[in-house]
Amino acid sequence: MPCVYSGNKGTGQQRGIKHKPDQTIGGIMIQILIIDDQALVRTGLRYILDKSKEIGRVSEVSSGEAALSHNRSFKPDIILLSVNLPGLTGFEITRKLKRSHPQARIIILAVHAKPPYPARLLDAGASGYLTRDCEADELLLAIRTVADGHRYIGSEAAKQMALSMLPGSTGSPFEDLSAREMEVMLKLTDGNRIPDIASLLCLSPKTVSTYKYRILGKLGARSEVDMMRMAVRYGLVEAG
Repeated sequence: MPCVYSGNKGTGQQRGIKHKPDQTIGGIMIQILIIDDQALVRTGLRYILDKSKEIGRVSEVSSGEAALSHNRSFKPDIILLSVNLPGLTGFEITRKLKRSHPQARIIILAVHAKPPYPARLLDAGASGYLTRDCEADELLLAIRTVADGHRYIGSEAAKQMALSMLPGSTGSPFEDLSAREMEVMLKLTDGNRIPDIASLLCLSPKTVSTYKYRILGKLGARSEVDMMRMAVRYGLVEAG
């Protein structure tokens, strides 16, 4: 089972590195695919990666759909995935990318690290989780760690996960949801109808309805409106 490393922000220490910063992983340059809908973010990430001697080819796309149909001759070692993309949810893209690029390891780049996002995206197949305000050094550390076969949890995500496990912590009711239930919940709070969700997730409408009532039961919500209010209160979605 791979080790899990977490960021140690502000101490100057880099945990989990077993090689010098200017070495490659196994003597091979790391190939990267960036998935982000904002050109400015992609440019910034490419600038950071281009300065590292460990990084080889860097390719970029603006959506999850584009990533799934991306040049199959390019086989990235690491995929940097923004989960705040229009269309497919981060859970769905992660799951599909693991099928289309089985050799690649996915590092999530998220706006926040509110539970249970980090844990559920790792459950869905991601190997790392960072917030988009992380330092460039932590991004490169995460890439090295994940390319080396380990998991990496960024400093902010590690802090949030640790706080949720403290004795007396009420935590978030959404922590009881599975990765698939989180996926359906996000689609419902985004205003999607059950037939549309079924089509997007390749499920039957009956299965989606079962997920919906299971989610409401776990959250103690009486309706989709209640569920939406709870998601806003716990910072999982923005108020519309």
